[in-house]
Amino acid sequence: MNFLICSVTAGEGHNSTAKAIRAEFERSGHDCTILDTFDYIAPELAKIISEGYLFVTEKAAYAYRLGYRLAERERKHPISSKLPDKLTGFFHDGRDELITVTMTDDLAAYINQGGFDLILFTHPFAGALLAMMKKRRLIRCRTIGILTDFTFHPYWEQCTANEYVVVPDSLLLPQARRKGFSDSQILPLGIPINPKFASFTGKSEARHQLGLDENLPTFLLMGGSMGYGSLAENVRKIDSFEFDKNFQLIAVCGNNAEAKAEIDAYAEHAKHPILVTGFVDYVSLLMDASDCIITKPGGLTTSESLAKGLPMIIVNPIPGQEERNTEFLLNTGCAMASTKTCPIEECMYQLLSSETRLSSMADCIRAIAKPESTKNVCAFAVDLAHTPFIEDCAEESDSEIYIYHNGSFVKE
Repeated sequence: MNFLICSVTAGEGHNSTAKAIRAEFERSGHDCTILDTFDYIAPELAKIISEGYLFVTEKAAYAYRLGYRLAERERKHPISSKLPDKLTGFFHDGRDELITVTMTDDLAAYINQGGFDLILFTHPFAGALLAMMKKRRLIRCRTIGILTDFTFHPYWEQCTANEYVVVPDSLLLPQARRKGFSDSQILPLGIPINPKFASFTGKSEARHQLGLDENLPTFLLMGGSMGYGSLAENVRKIDSFEFDKNFQLIAVCGNNAEAKAEIDAYAEHAKHPILVTGFVDYVSLLMDASDCIITKPGGLTTSESLAKGLPMIIVNPIPGQEERNTEFLLNTGCAMASTKTCPIEECMYQLLSSETRLSSMADCIRAIAKPESTKNVCAFAVDLAHTPFIEDCAEESDSEIYIYHNGSFVKE
């Protein structure tokens, strides 16, 4: 079978999810293509989205938080039924047209020429495009959306014309309903992650492979692939923590070379053993060696942590979606959150002092974790792609129907 995944580069989570799904399809003998949707139909717009996201989340966090919350308040209810042949819904008042019919025609031509059996998408902007094309009858493929955070972002209400949406857990059903999805559209299969996070190396063996003390409680500090957050400052806070039990720390700096150099220098005279790494491809092993992870709450990292059964201490959430991830993980008992008034060391103290707390968090994590998420999503997609279409005998829609013919779309 031949699958297409429509992604959008706004942070790496959407692309990482797409790559995990593609790897599983290919492992099962299917063809799969990842398309950076806006890079294909509007490269300049794609650049604005990608670079703008990185800038505002890193340099203008307050502005991003404000904009995200305004979007949440203004887009509580589905409005896709109001859309004509131009999708103007990315702006509340509709004066600015981010997506035009020409854009959807270009993407629809690519889809029809590609002969895809089913399409998945990992970002609501791509889902809105697909929904509009389905309403205009430009494509016939079934489509499945994938949430990459523990929340429905603004603009998911534009995606309700797609057949299904994969969510991290059934607890998100009330949010889905508010966005205009029916219960039958919701697939609580989990955020797709690399399948290696479903396998385990014993804790002692993992520590041995990493050169760590096999008997010390181990904390894993991560800041995502870009090394977000005050990693060096957090290392100093953690190392200065006074407790009657010794412990060791793994600090993963990602691509943040400056933070790695600073932590490397500090580790030479630290009170506790510290293993410092840059960007690595063995995060699964690092998690297996750890008792707790200290991390920013990206959807992929937290899903991987849940799959590994790791209690979390949340630090430095990006405003917007990661704040919503934090709320979900706290409310489901899977994490603690470090704040100005409850710093990292206090969270660590509580976890190191209470076996009851660790045990209860482990129970909560098992209830939410979806280690087989990618396998289950792909299996559902394959089954759906094999399912014949049943023509709808109900009253025809009033929307115009277009047919792809000789390289362009014409009214039927």
